[in-house]
Amino acid sequence: MITNKRLFYSGTAMLAAFVAILIVMFMPVFNGQNGLNYLDALYNSISKGSAYYIPKMQQAVKPFAGRRIEATLTMPSPQEAQQTAVLLKKSGALVDLQGADLKVSGDLGALLANCLSDADALYFNKGEAVSAKYGYDSRTALYNWWSALKELDWVLNKQKLFKEASVIDQVKSKAVETAYNYYGIQALKITDKMAIVIFSLVFYVVYTLWYGFGIMYLFEGLGTQLEH
Repeated sequence: MITNKRLFYSGTAMLAAFVAILIVMFMPVFNGQNGLNYLDALYNSISKGSAYYIPKMQQAVKPFAGRRIEATLTMPSPQEAQQTAVLLKKSGALVDLQGADLKVSGDLGALLANCLSDADALYFNKGEAVSAKYGYDSRTALYNWWSALKELDWVLNKQKLFKEASVIDQVKSKAVETAYNYYGIQALKITDKMAIVIFSLVFYVVYTLWYGFGIMYLFEGLGTQLEH
């Protein structure tokens, strides 16, 4: 039973507007995308724009130029070992392939520099250059780099080469993972889309409060008091 028509109809109108806006948000009216997908892509692009650590990593690996390492890497499968051998050979390393095992001997600085070059290409969505370089899919190549660095990190830690292992882990997490995860996404700076970012954040707060007050007015109009 309606006890306060003004509150009841105000709440009803607010909820109707809320639903209407929600319907529009799920329609492909934002560059062919719905609102949620558009904002998700926007924030992914902004996130990528603030995650470009490769130049810092390129400086970090320079002190390891000429640092020879020897390690046996056990890859998840013979196929991955064969593909990874191509990466390491292109880095100037000597590689002995035996099933899923890779006996590697080479210059750590040169190996990491080549890895960072591939990560940089994928970060800027130039996967075709990496594919042409190794003869197979670029993202697969970067995943193989990740697997190889993970294994090399573990082996060098066992050899008590902690500085070498540390820089390998940094390259893996800050360059390879970032480039792999953001491949295909256009990088943007938050300043490029500041107006949309501010609008979306303000809209989220107002839209949430709008729904809450609409529910409150509706029930108060029906005689139900919402209290703490």
